[in-house]
Amino acid sequence: MNMNIVEVELGYHHTNLFFRNKSFHLKKNLTVIVNTDKGLQFGKVLRVYDDVSSFVGVALDDVVRISTKKDYLHYLENVKLADEAVIKCKQIVDNNGLNMNILDGCYNFDRSQLLFRFVADERVDFRNLAKELGATFKTRIELRQIGIRDKAKEVGGIGPCGRLLCCSSFLKNFDSVTINMAKNQNVSLNPSKINGVCGRLLCCLKYENDVYGNIKNVMPKVGSVVSTDYGAGKVLSVNVLKESYIIELENKNKIEISLHDSKE
Repeated sequence: MNMNIVEVELGYHHTNLFFRNKSFHLKKNLTVIVNTDKGLQFGKVLRVYDDVSSFVGVALDDVVRISTKKDYLHYLENVKLADEAVIKCKQIVDNNGLNMNILDGCYNFDRSQLLFRFVADERVDFRNLAKELGATFKTRIELRQIGIRDKAKEVGGIGPCGRLLCCSSFLKNFDSVTINMAKNQNVSLNPSKINGVCGRLLCCLKYENDVYGNIKNVMPKVGSVVSTDYGAGKVLSVNVLKESYIIELENKNKIEISLHDSKE
């Protein structure tokens, strides 16, 4: 059979990765064992790509085999052992007085590596902790600090707009969001209005920022004087969404002008 590419959701943290498939007839929802930089992993096929032209030159790992019932039971055992390891890890963290919150843990398929993820307000020196965990669990330990937005992505929830969180429904990556984006869009700077459930700035502030920026670049500045069909007037305010602005004429009358009506 010809080689194809499969998108696989790995059993831990619902991470999606692409793999080369050289030997197996795979279809959606089949479970497989794949090779990763973390060792063997159990996962589920999400999509099969027969057209591999867009993957030319991309280094991908291979699908090792279609999983068996024994593999699935082994995966479930790994999940159970990882949950128990998290409880023990939290005890060790507390005993060492470290300011970090262990979120979860997972084994790779053959249990040659145990990954713990945590959040902390600042960088944590966990070298001694890693040694103690290695001695406790008799396997290679990886401790990974993640952001609070990553945790919100996994837990999910409802945003202030009433819809599912963007990060848990369709966002793949987190773009940088700044307070200037909120200012650009004349959004209230009240934290309860511009922060998401994670406590960070709303990801959606990024979505329309370029549009606001482009329109503002061609809008007159507040305080400037523009010429219109009604005469010259001083700009009092601008409305980016309506692409209009309000001016005060020399006779003190105030009128709203469409951006496209302005002469200067």
